[in-house]
Amino acid sequence: MTHTGSEGTVKIGSDVLAEIRSYTIESSGETIEDTTMGDSARTYKAGLTTFTASFEVYFDETDTAQNVVDPGTSITFSVYPEGDTAGDTFYTGSGIVTGRSITASFDGMVEMSLTVQGTGTLTETTV
Repeated sequence: MTHTGSEGTVKIGSDVLAEIRSYTIESSGETIEDTTMGDSARTYKAGLTTFTASFEVYFDETDTAQNVVDPGTSITFSVYPEGDTAGDTFYTGSGIVTGRSITASFDGMVEMSLTVQGTGTLTETTV
């Protein structure tokens, strides 16, 4: 089943991140080469995994979730790509806020961008 981006929601702790425009979660895994002399092809073992997240929002100084995302802050977040009703898949992780930028133009909205370096594992669960 496919979904539209407008179905999603993001929470920082238990607070919904207001004015969300977009998000990205990127997971990756390292490989460790274990090729030895005499092998006819390179071989690898699975290494450590990591993830990062970024969130784009319209700036809202009254939003509780937006007020706890100073760089260096440890947070727990949950991303619900298809919404947060029973049976929906969501992703939860902990991380450290590594960046926050606030931008604006004279003919646009004030926007905020957050980046998070994951620590530990990113889990996939259902509501």
